[in-house]
Amino acid sequence: MTAPLLAFYGDDLTGSTDVMESLASSGIETVLFTEVPTQAQRAKFPDARAIGLAGTSRSETPAWMDENLPAAFAWLKSLGADLTHYKVCSTFDSSPAIGSIGRAAEIGRALFGDRPVPLVVGAPPLKRWTAFGHLFAGYRGETYRIDRHPVMSRHPVTPMREADLALHLAEQTTLSVALFDHLALTVPDADARLDAILATDPGLVLLDVLNTETQGAVGRQLERLAQAGCRFAVGSSGVEYALTAHWAKTGRIGAPAAFAPLPPAERISVVSGSCSPTTERQIRHAGENGFEPIAFDPRAIVAGDTAAVEAVEARAETALRAGRSVIVHTAMGPESDIGAEFAETEGARHAIGRGLGRLQAGLVRRLGLGRAVIAGGDTSSHALRQLGIHALTTRLPLADTPGSPLALAHSDDPAFDGLEIALKGGQVGGDDYFSRIRDGR
Repeated sequence: MTAPLLAFYGDDLTGSTDVMESLASSGIETVLFTEVPTQAQRAKFPDARAIGLAGTSRSETPAWMDENLPAAFAWLKSLGADLTHYKVCSTFDSSPAIGSIGRAAEIGRALFGDRPVPLVVGAPPLKRWTAFGHLFAGYRGETYRIDRHPVMSRHPVTPMREADLALHLAEQTTLSVALFDHLALTVPDADARLDAILATDPGLVLLDVLNTETQGAVGRQLERLAQAGCRFAVGSSGVEYALTAHWAKTGRIGAPAAFAPLPPAERISVVSGSCSPTTERQIRHAGENGFEPIAFDPRAIVAGDTAAVEAVEARAETALRAGRSVIVHTAMGPESDIGAEFAETEGARHAIGRGLGRLQAGLVRRLGLGRAVIAGGDTSSHALRQLGIHALTTRLPLADTPGSPLALAHSDDPAFDGLEIALKGGQVGGDDYFSRIRDGR
């Protein structure tokens, strides 16, 4: 098998499918593994030009990263790609204690040769922009500095309180952060200016992405940096959007991919651990359009209340057998988040994700469902592992809501092999997202 164009590690599952979607949409055959594959599993995708590994580091501690990321990065390095990307959320939410992007950058830099690490966060297709090193994000038609964003400034685990990404990272790492801003990217001597920065050997180099022009310019610089030995990058799927823009311009990749239309499904099962107001609106919309919303108290999962869990499973199964779609949810927006109650219970949030995953797995297996959804970034990372799925490929990108594709599951278990499954981040999608996944197009 030939070396891929790109290898990547996603710090959560929904972020990983975001990368998979952006690459596959550009005509780059991409496979996303949920863990380091066996030789037999890897051999099923001999033509993959991009290979990813979905992780959980966004919700993990630096100690967990020290124990788990070196082996994952080493496997990705062994694939021989020109560039390996540590993918983070485009909102960059992280902290010194949970999801430390700084610590992940340190581990990757050491493993890939102690060269400066390119950092790309802006992704205009996702309504994320960086200007002079500050991050801005769109929300319901408005643009906010990330530390004033109505949702991300109040994230229940990693609230963003700083828009200057260098200052944000300074709390997580001693690595220096140099800035190559959007103005410098487009001047005639841009290469020389960036080379001068590299000569000072910074820890990371943040490259602004503000618009289509700078996106393509960053893609060219990423390719140039990889050729200069900077073969490990950190950032959002802005890395892929930049690279594919440059590769399309230079002819390294061909025409965008075409995907078969999605027929409607009679019924689907959705499980949600998201506290986002976006997901709240989606649940309410679905409830008004034929879905049966079922509230699931997360305390029952954490406490191991078997009777309560079985009662929710029975209600969901009854609805599905009657031909209705269901949404089992542990929250309805940020006001219903009771995560503070679990703050002193180690692993409680992970347990909720696993519990929702077990519920989803049981419903898919017993009812032979062909389509399903898991909502919530951290939830998805821990829930999908309960379904025995070892790889995902893109079934259908949703062009008007990028970052939330419908994926095709690959499993050694026939109950889950071929399952169409969407992994939806909390902030992603229009109000009709769940209805669209059910109804096809």
